[in-house]
Amino acid sequence: MTQSLKHSMPYSTIGTNISNFKPAFGLANRHVQTVYATLFRKLFPINYKIETFRLDDGDFIECYYSNIKNNTQSTPFVILFHGLAGSYKSPYINGAVKSLNEAGFNTVIMHYRGTSGKENNLARSYHSGDTSDALSFISFLKSRYPKAKLYAVAYSLGANMLLKLLGEKGLNSKLEAAVCVSAPMQLDICADSMNKGFSRLYQTNLLKDLKVSLDKKYDKHDMQSLIAFKRKDIKNLKTFWEFDDAYTAPIHGFSSAKDYYTSSSSKQFLKDIKTPTLIIHSLDDPFMTSEVLPKENEVSKYVTLEISEKGGHVGFISGSFFKPQYWLEKRILKFFIS
Repeated sequence: MTQSLKHSMPYSTIGTNISNFKPAFGLANRHVQTVYATLFRKLFPINYKIETFRLDDGDFIECYYSNIKNNTQSTPFVILFHGLAGSYKSPYINGAVKSLNEAGFNTVIMHYRGTSGKENNLARSYHSGDTSDALSFISFLKSRYPKAKLYAVAYSLGANMLLKLLGEKGLNSKLEAAVCVSAPMQLDICADSMNKGFSRLYQTNLLKDLKVSLDKKYDKHDMQSLIAFKRKDIKNLKTFWEFDDAYTAPIHGFSSAKDYYTSSSSKQFLKDIKTPTLIIHSLDDPFMTSEVLPKENEVSKYVTLEISEKGGHVGFISGSFFKPQYWLEKRILKFFIS
């Protein structure tokens, strides 16, 4: 395995580890790894305390807390950042919360604007490079629980956002450690990959939710004057390039999708990270190619890049088809506790 993995790597990287992950028998296919939990994993019942966090620009996000019994002011907190169109309902989030609570961590899911089920107030939304809301919430949580160590786990879009945040803040991240899973570290490559072969089905499914959300904004805001895009043309947006050119870029101050992707890709920020960080990545991720991986001079000594041949996108399911084991949850705990 080691030799074939090395040959699969486009170049060597600092702090690169070969993952011990082995896919479940019958679940080695990258698409099966990617969709298995969504189709078959049952959600655990979790009683969340829901808190509205007000943002300085007049908008809000909803944060879902799950604290351990007998927690104190010094009980460590893990902040979870979901992927595109994700939420507390996402199986990978639900499983992580249960696993972390059982290990003695309080958890809080920071939903992005409009992703918890309530529409946000403004015409803008969220994007893969938007670190401001997360920074505000991390600072708030640290001020509320000054004695508690803060950790973070992020997936997919959230992982790119968190890596960018860690690089921007350097020594001032306020986090003890972080784990980033399946991060699209170079967004233009990911947008291209999602428009090829079977991956176009993922693109279509994700865009469906995004287009519904955008359409609703026309009921509350003068979107055509804000982004110069007609409501009737939303249905014609078929790719991430098209959606981000039409909405994401102009509403968030970028000149184009290309400008958005270039500015927001986390790869360029990895060299500035000063927080112990584990990046978990599979070479068969259908959302991207191995070109997203950083080169030697693009990674700080605080970052460990852990690579596996298999695992899909936010998959990493071991065990067997009928008795799956969710390897990510164990790996995250091991990194935080060791």
